[in-house]
Amino acid sequence: MSSSSLYRRLHGLFNLPRSSAAKSNKLNPSPLSSSTNEPSHSPPSSPTNKPRKSKPTAGSASAATPLTVERRLQKFVSKFIKSSESERFRARHGIFDSTVRRLAVHKKFSMIEDLIEAQKKYDDITDEGFAIRLIMLYGKAGMFSHARKLFDELPELNCERTVKSFNALLASCVNAKEYDQVETIFRDVPQELSIEANVISYNIVINAYCEMDALDKAILFFNNMEKNGMEPDLVTFNTLLAAYYRKGHFLDAENMWSVMKNKNFAPNLISYNARLRGMVQEKRLQEGIGLLAEMEEKEIKPNVSSYNALIKGFCDDGNLEAKKWYYKLKEKEAAPNRSTYRALLPLLTELGDFDMALELCKEAIDNRLVINAAEVQRVVDGLVEASKIEEASDLVQLCNSNNYLNFKLELPQTST
Repeated sequence: MSSSSLYRRLHGLFNLPRSSAAKSNKLNPSPLSSSTNEPSHSPPSSPTNKPRKSKPTAGSASAATPLTVERRLQKFVSKFIKSSESERFRARHGIFDSTVRRLAVHKKFSMIEDLIEAQKKYDDITDEGFAIRLIMLYGKAGMFSHARKLFDELPELNCERTVKSFNALLASCVNAKEYDQVETIFRDVPQELSIEANVISYNIVINAYCEMDALDKAILFFNNMEKNGMEPDLVTFNTLLAAYYRKGHFLDAENMWSVMKNKNFAPNLISYNARLRGMVQEKRLQEGIGLLAEMEEKEIKPNVSSYNALIKGFCDDGNLEAKKWYYKLKEKEAAPNRSTYRALLPLLTELGDFDMALELCKEAIDNRLVINAAEVQRVVDGLVEASKIEEASDLVQLCNSNNYLNFKLELPQTST
């Protein structure tokens, strides 16, 4: 079976209607225990035919049962393992990542273990890069104990451990959200294996502290870098800037910005976007607009996240200038994404601009972006109230005919 057909089969297995997926996904969260099924929540009930606003309803239930889904998945994993006999297939990073990610979402941890452990019998495992991939896959699946076990086994598998696989172990710990173990691993493993941590190692630990909202520890670790003769890099600063701005520590973030500039690090798109979001969060929208202009002057092209920051800021203020920045985004050929529509639709429906709201709904659906069912239903209701029955009916039909949307809309009843 080719990797493309295998991926399509995986996508089909996991692209079940929500009602059946819910039944098959309520599993025991422990990676080491067998799966058990629990009752699913009932789907939302359909609205009555009273003359009031209607509500979106869940998609129709699938005939697939938890047992049949489980069998199909097991069959898929068996074929995946069989396909892994091909060296070319094993080199396909994307299909490994997407498969493990989807299995993890559905808590199929024993299947993930079978899939990854099957790769250890190939000579590829003697290459540290291949081993790193497997360690990282375990981390992304939230199975850090398995990642640590594999790291410890590498010498037996004739694979040398360097700072690269050490960093993969650290990153897996963070990806699995086992934050309490990060500092211990950073301190103990290099001493045990005579590995010298590098700037990437420090950055991973700093990121872990930021994820924990332990900014004091992150700064202490940052200061210890220089004491230990390790110079920070732009990733270090971007990690700290993002955390400071996100947590509303605006002045601390601005001080860190100055430290970064004083060390002759030129801010990049990631740096500017973090600062832009910080300004918007502090209601400094005009300063944010000025920062966007500065980016363009320095030939740092703003992306959709840059424009979304301003759009969200104006939307949160109930200001229709958000529309202007939406059109600027499109002028600059930065395609809107799900966050763009989710920010704009509530504002447009609240202020009664249902024509633009309709335009955005159609655009989002055409681009297969998942949008909020309740917001789309509000657009339908608003169009009906404005006597635009045909437009409302077309939107309902458009939504209900798209299989990727896990909801159904209804046209409100109108008085005759």
